[in-house]
Parts: sequence; structure tokens; C-alpha cells
Amino acid sequence: MSKSLNVFKKPLTVHSTSPMTGYLRNGYCETPPSDFGNHSVAAEVTEEFLEFSARQGNDLRPIPGMKGGCKWCLCASRWLEAFEARGREPAGDKIVPKIFLNATNEKALGKINMEDLKKFAVDQEA
Repeated sequence: MSKSLNVFKKPLTVHSTSPMTGYLRNGYCETPPSDFGNHSVAAEVTEEFLEFSARQGNDLRPIPGMKGGCKWCLCASRWLEAFEARGREPAGDKIVPKIFLNATNEKALGKINMEDLKKFAVDQEA
């Protein structure tokens, strides 16, 4: 069980163990001091997002099992880039991964405002 808090200031829920996600590869979107990328956003990636991320210089597809539909802890800045680029991309909103707020670390709020996260949330406060 994680001691971190989610965006609702409640205990962070596990996001994925298949594939095993998180900076610490423990299934949680925890962000220890050594995580300079802020892997705090609990998301479900799309093929369109994976292509977008690869074009930005961060190809996640070599990760074993990584494909559209996988749950992954994303860097807050990469999710925000996709969110901001959606109007300029042919795939539009499909490049923005859906968010699981109960598994998204509160540290995501340092980069992304809550209203933007909620626009792509698949869950609400538990």
C-alpha cells in the first residue's frame, strides 16, 4: 500500500500491475524525490498517444507489453503536452490518455490543473 496521496488528498490507489507501472515499478504512481520526470499521472494510453510521445522523443513502445489500452504512470509534462496539442493533431482528443484520478498522484497538480484532468477522467472521487 502506498503512503502517497491522490489528487483528492486521499490514499493513492494501485494503477496497474500488468504491466507493472510506476517510477518504482510497484503499481502506484508514486513520485519519490529521485523522480525528476514526475510520473504522477495514472493514465490509459492510446496508440495515438504512443505515436505522439515517440514523435516527442520518448518512445514507450519498446516497454514489454506496451500498447494502446495499457495503464501507465505518465510524466505530468508529457500528458500536458498531449492535452495542449490535441487541437493541432489529426487524431485530436485520441492523443490525450484517459485519467484515473484516484490513482493519480497529487504531485500532478503541480503541472496540470484539476479541471483539465477531470475533462479526461474515467473515474470520480472514491
